[in-house]
Amino acid sequence: MAMMKIKKGDNVKVIAGKDKGKEGKVLEAIEGKVIVEGINMISKHTKPGQASPKGGIIRQEAPIDSSNVMYVHKGTVTRVGFKTVEGKKGPKKVRFAKSSSDVID
Repeated sequence: MAMMKIKKGDNVKVIAGKDKGKEGKVLEAIEGKVIVEGINMISKHTKPGQASPKGGIIRQEAPIDSSNVMYVHKGTVTRVGFKTVEGKKGPKKVRFAKSSSDVID
């Protein structure tokens, strides 16, 4: 599978769906989907157990497709690309913001 352009800890903006226009931090990135803090909230019914003695209805984030979010760089959304940069230990593959050509990581 190809390398994902969005990673855990990135700030992203939702560009499609019910939460369009909202921004948040990526909590988890899994196989083409991302879980963003405060985005795509669902109600989950839980039975009583050791983790939650009372049980009940909890609100939590559900995964959203990574194609529906864009990386936020210096306050504006941008596409993300890959390029190789020469380093001390040889060439290294890094992500960069296509709008400004700045290396992200």
